Amino acid sequence: MRTPRRFLPSTNLLLAFETAARCQSFTRAAQELDLTQSAVSRQIRALEDQIGVALFIRERQRVVLSAAGARYVEEVREALARIAKASMLVAVNPGGGTLDLAVLPTLATRWLAPRLADFLARNPGVGVNFSTRIKPFDFSVEPFDAAIHFGPPDWPGCAAAFLMHETVIPACSPDFAASHDLCHPDALAEVPLIHLASRPEAWAQWFAANGCAHTPAAGMVFDQFATAAQAAHHGLGVALLPAFLIRRELAEGALVAAIDAPMQSAQSYHLVWPKARATYPPLDAFREWLLAVARRESTGAPTA
Repeated sequence: MRTPRRFLPSTNLLLAFETAARCQSFTRAAQELDLTQSAVSRQIRALEDQIGVALFIRERQRVVLSAAGARYVEEVREALARIAKASMLVAVNPGGGTLDLAVLPTLATRWLAPRLADFLARNPGVGVNFSTRIKPFDFSVEPFDAAIHFGPPDWPGCAAAFLMHETVIPACSPDFAASHDLCHPDALAEVPLIHLASRPEAWAQWFAANGCAHTPAAGMVFDQFATAAQAAHHGLGVALLPAFLIRRELAEGALVAAIDAPMQSAQSYHLVWPKARATYPPLDAFREWLLAVARRESTGAPTA
């Protein structure tokens, strides 16, 4: 359904309104916009007439935002900022587009970033912006094009595509393993455990999967796998870490499996995106590339 034109004011009217609201003065707004005070006043009045709402309360020689105006200016300010950003991006990159992606911090640095050059080479002109997010968020509040998410694929208002499963292993430093008798899963109940804040049940699930009735010991809690891995590397305990995120440490011997008892996590990685963005060309290209990379790696084939 098309939006009635009365609810689509011109940017000149919106800019005059935002400036006057910020300055709390038509006179100062006129100075900033290089207009006359009467011109700003007319533009504000035209906007109020168009949408049928009084945006300012006029009190003798001063103006203050009405309750409706105070709510409206926040939305207008965000809309103007998005238009300005879109204009800047198309000016500097007229042949492509930009993908705004929310990613898990360690996944971004350890897995996605090293592979991203291939995507950019295949899609010249497309830019990718990363912002790290640990927990699900509202796409209507944070206007990302997509997110790489660990968990169930039932993100409200979104579509999802499966990327890959995850296998976690109990990992520690070689010195820690050598100084503790870790020959059986039960032995981990007696040593310091490193926990991840976003996965409070992970250790309980690991003990249950290995037939242990122990309650996991309390220990240090971190919000990211990278810092949990560093804590394990420095001998602070055993961390339950995704094997694919610590390949380098395992290969170099900085971390070792405390015990040979890997576990597939109950949840998986997914790419999720708002349904309204499904046909956005940069997202379409990124989704096709990312799913292909995930399929190749899940079968052990080399990445391109």
